[in-house]
Amino acid sequence: MKFWISFSLVVIVSWNAALAEGNAKHLFILSGQSNMAGLDETESFVPAVEKAFGADGVIVVKDAHGGQPIRRWHKKWKAADGTVPEQRGDLYDRLMGKVEAAIDGQQIESVTFLWMQGERDAREQHASVYAASLKGVLGQVRKDLGRQDINLVVGRLSDFDMANQTYPEWTRMREIQVELVESMKWAAWVNTDDLNDGFNRKGKAIRDDLHYSVKGYRIFGERLAEEAIALVKKRGK
Repeated sequence: MKFWISFSLVVIVSWNAALAEGNAKHLFILSGQSNMAGLDETESFVPAVEKAFGADGVIVVKDAHGGQPIRRWHKKWKAADGTVPEQRGDLYDRLMGKVEAAIDGQQIESVTFLWMQGERDAREQHASVYAASLKGVLGQVRKDLGRQDINLVVGRLSDFDMANQTYPEWTRMREIQVELVESMKWAAWVNTDDLNDGFNRKGKAIRDDLHYSVKGYRIFGERLAEEAIALVKKRGK
């Protein structure tokens, strides 16, 4: 608790100190599990946002970890039956530690949180608490950065297991992600259904895979950037 109170104060002081310099930047925070971890943000995402706002006008921070449930980000996560796990929120602290270092001394004009996660929760059948959990993570970002105007971009789960054979709540999770995003004004979701066919980085042919192809990851970065840029520009009008 003391760490995040201190962090919020540092953020506010840093923004105020940079205000006079007139060099406000757009902050993009990318996180989630394996399909976000597999994204090379420098390949397509960073070039796109730099083209839109200038190389000196953006800060991109990514921290993602394969196979992880949302409870590793949501500090108050609990299962539908009220069960509370021993480990929760630790990956969020790791992510925000990177954000703190990246924005030190910078004036931030906008913040966009980009999220690609849900596979693990679909497998463990925690879909019923997923929307509240993602709202909780977003709430943490708002609180710790000291601002409410956070844009949200969510990558919807792909068409990997539409029969719900190995991930029992796969299709339900897809629905929840879309429902949540479409209930919010400053949010967008990205389709990934066509990104998991082709060849992966090991040269293996894949079809409807859990992970994306080499080309798929590049397109994924482009789509995330497109939605993020649109939200930033719309809010700035």
